[in-house]
Parts: sequence; C-alpha cells; structure tokens
Amino acid sequence: AALLSHRCDDTAAEQAADLALRQINAHRKEGYVFRLYRIFSVREHPQEITGSVFYLVLDVVDTECHVLSKRLWKDCAARSAHTTVYGQCKAIIYINQARNIAHLNTYECTLQRVPPRYIWRVCPDCPVDDCPTEPKYLEAAVQSLAKFNEESEQTHYFSVLNVTRASMQWVVGPAYFVEFLIQETSCSKSD
Repeated sequence: AALLSHRCDDTAAEQAADLALRQINAHRKEGYVFRLYRIFSVREHPQEITGSVFYLVLDVVDTECHVLSKRLWKDCAARSAHTTVYGQCKAIIYINQARNIAHLNTYECTLQRVPPRYIWRVCPDCPVDDCPTEPKYLEAAVQSLAKFNEESEQTHYFSVLNVTRASMQWVVGPAYFVEFLIQETSCSKSD
C-alpha cells in the first residue's frame, strides 16, 4: 500500500501525534515533558488487515513539568520563550484503534536551547540558562531546600536529588535561579 499524506490538522494526524508524544514522554527518564508545538508532517501506511503505521515529524517545546511527574503533555504549561528548549521529534507509531493498540516503534528527538544572543535582543535583563552541574547552583538548591525543610509541615527531611535547570541574572549582584528534584530522606524531623 502507498503512503498516505494527511493534513496536519486532520483528526487522524492529531490522534497519532498525541499518542506518540504520550509514549515518548513516558519513555524518557530525564528532563521535562515535551509539549506539541505543531505537527510538521505526517504520513500513514495502512496495514493489510487493520491499523496503520504513522511516520510523524513533530515540533516540540519543553514544559514546566519534569518527566518524573508522569503528567500528560496537555496538562503541562509551556515555558516562557526565553527559557524554552525546542526541537523536533521523528516518530514511527503503529495504531490499531479496533484493538486499542498504540505501539511506538521508534523515535528520535533533537533539541536545542534558544541562543542567548536572541534572548538578549528581546530581553536584555532576562536570566540566561547555564550549566546546572556548576557547584553554585547546587549550593543555591541546598539553601532553598533547607528553608523548605525548616518551614514545611512534612514529617521527614528532603534532600536535593539533582539540579535540572539553572540560570543566572545580574541585578545588583548575581541572582541564581534553580529547578531541582528532591527526595524524601529517612531522617525524621522529630529525631
């Protein structure tokens, strides 16, 4: 059978993109949930009996939800333009609606940050992303979490698992912005 081309706003194309993006996000162990920006292209290869294989090219942006949250991409807010990571995912997914099957055969996503020179043109004072593994960002995360541990009503202390995003902005001095994952420890606050 020949490959069928779909319009990107076609219902079948949108359903295939949604199912593919759900499975791509579920498969990932690091980073943030990808949100569909637009369907760049979609081709369908109908199978002999039932179902189809879809070849998708999806433009994506990252969201404010970490992949460990397991939230659906539609439930996650996109980041502001100056902090966005954007890119493209190519995916092959088999869908058989009659048998309720959606199997992601393969995918590859290529991502990049918005270059700082573009950010500074639009927003010269905006913070710019930096390497989250730098010690200054871990220190900022630890200080922030210490305040949370002190003020929260949780029964156990939490520790920093890792810093996932970091940026710096020069105001009167350096201002550090960090996003980080935490984990509950076995240390009780009552001990």
